[in-house]
Amino acid sequence: MPSGKIHTLINSAVYSVIAGGVAYLYFGLNTPLDLGHALRFSLGFWAGTVLLSPDLDLAEQNVDAKRAWGILGKLWEPYGILFSHRGLSHTWIIGPLTRLIYLALLVLPVIVLLTLLFPGFLQLRGIPLNLEYWSTTLAGYYLSQWLHLIADGIRLDHVFRLNRGAGRRGR
Repeated sequence: MPSGKIHTLINSAVYSVIAGGVAYLYFGLNTPLDLGHALRFSLGFWAGTVLLSPDLDLAEQNVDAKRAWGILGKLWEPYGILFSHRGLSHTWIIGPLTRLIYLALLVLPVIVLLTLLFPGFLQLRGIPLNLEYWSTTLAGYYLSQWLHLIADGIRLDHVFRLNRGAGRRGR
């Protein structure tokens, strides 16, 4: 199983190939490019590689993704307690979704507080809250997660094999 640094290296190499391909299409073949989509894809890929790694299920330890959050890394320790390593958090669809939901649960109280203190806070930001806008961010995020799972040797049917071995923890 690769270390966190190796996972980051793999993801960085794949991102470099993608970025090189996009640059070739844009500059070499004069293909139109929506820079907003490219930026959102890159943001999602970076967040999935550095901040929201599947290895946050080990957050009670000192994993790279927890360290990347700095002092806020402590907020991920309950996630590490809730999910066993290489369990549900290391599945292809649900695993990345668990981290997004957990992050939303961390951020939502802050947003509510800011909205109460500063009415109109969300409108002032001008950030669309629709799936079409964020789809490229999700694509980058999920691709980074899937590269991690591939490097770990996690198969697509992992969730079904987990159900057969219910009760066993993968720590």
